[in-house]
Amino acid sequence: MARHGLIALVLVCLSAAPILAGTLAGITLPDGMDVNGQQLVLNGMALRKKVVFKVYVAGLYLTAKEQDGEKVLAADKARCTVMHFLRSVSANQVNDAWFEGLQANTPGYSPELKKQFDALAALMEGMKSGDKLVFTYIPGTGTEVKVKGKVKGTLGDKAFADALFSCWIGKKPGPGEGFKKALLGAKD
Repeated sequence: MARHGLIALVLVCLSAAPILAGTLAGITLPDGMDVNGQQLVLNGMALRKKVVFKVYVAGLYLTAKEQDGEKVLAADKARCTVMHFLRSVSANQVNDAWFEGLQANTPGYSPELKKQFDALAALMEGMKSGDKLVFTYIPGTGTEVKVKGKVKGTLGDKAFADALFSCWIGKKPGPGEGFKKALLGAKD
């Protein structure tokens, strides 16, 4: 009987241990990351599906947990989105999503913002299962674009970062409202 009690105690302790990562659709992301000496926390994870196909798992990292997309976009704080692809997607498909997100979430966008999205599109490559896109906004610097583990450039200012992150957490997120809620850590 004492052995069963010890096993039960160990199981309770393990279930009370902090979760050190998030896992979704077989993809595990760390619970935090360092950006220029500032710690960001995994705010939420979401699965992008197109019809029945799983396209990518995204993770949103913020300086502190936040469930309100408008507050995230209003704050001039570091943020990062990691997209871990689960299937092959062409550069054109990725770029189409950027421009759809820009049009849906930033009506009346400036010619300068359009140029920055054109520059983003020029950095894109076809993605395969296991490849990652990482976008890290650093206030005062811009948004670092990392494709398949290589930094391709740093684009824009806060307005660009807001337009880009709006593609996922804006008023009309391309992947859908459920995706947005999951990135924002909202519990249904």
